[in-house]
Amino acid sequence: MTPKLDASRLESADAVALLGALAQPARLEIFRLLMRYRPHGLAAGDIGRLLAVAHNTLSTHLGALEQVGLLASRREGRHIIFAARPDRADSLLGFRSEACCSQAPKRCIADSPSVPARREFAASNRPLRVLVVCTGNSARSIMAEAVLNREGLGRIEAWSAGSRPQEAPHSLALGLLDELGYDISAMRSKSWDEFLAPDAPKLDLVITVCDDAAETACPTFPGVPMRVHWGLGDPASLSGAQAAKRAGFLQSYRDLTARVTAFINLPFEEMTLRELEPVLTAIGRMDGATDKALGHAA
Repeated sequence: MTPKLDASRLESADAVALLGALAQPARLEIFRLLMRYRPHGLAAGDIGRLLAVAHNTLSTHLGALEQVGLLASRREGRHIIFAARPDRADSLLGFRSEACCSQAPKRCIADSPSVPARREFAASNRPLRVLVVCTGNSARSIMAEAVLNREGLGRIEAWSAGSRPQEAPHSLALGLLDELGYDISAMRSKSWDEFLAPDAPKLDLVITVCDDAAETACPTFPGVPMRVHWGLGDPASLSGAQAAKRAGFLQSYRDLTARVTAFINLPFEEMTLRELEPVLTAIGRMDGATDKALGHAA
């Protein structure tokens, strides 16, 4: 009797194709993003905005991932929605563990970190109120505020502020956000003192995105139960050619969107502060984190 083959098992050639598709940095980031948004997926335009990837380049990458079965697409009205196929990723993980971890392949799979999946939420009557803090409130915190408000879909209300705010947000930050379709009309650099006033909004969470703002000089905001650090390098401090500066802002934006999309796809309404704080701290250690965010000595 011929043994029944497991459809989830990969042949070597299939595994090579999957690994090859993920070997390109932009394609890997696309797949990681869509795994955070599974099972519903994202429109191609939203993928391009969150990763700041040009449309023509994005189409090529999406096609390559779909061809090997890592993505599936569907039409919803005017939009093409792309969704990750975690079963293919699981098959690849199983192939890797079977090939490389023959002593205990099941344990390798069990120990692999899970990726939070997007859930459908209605706009909240009491959104989570988040303040993003850095020194100048001109680049990182401004970009984080924009992404949190747009991706939060009514579940999050975000502001940003600085310890020593600049006169205005950095032109490269505003230019990038405008180019990517964010509303920048009301964006301004402001002091964190505005959020210490008696009539300031009641905050739930303060996120510091620069190491200076995370130091002890950062004030204790009234009633804030939680504060986490997502330290990233400051793109506004870069010198040199304009193209190099813009590349720094692009990278900072991508690092921030990775953190925000991991955050907003958590069921944080159902989590206690004790459960949520370590998860948000771990998100702060994603790619691009400073030594302080990683928990290393400065």
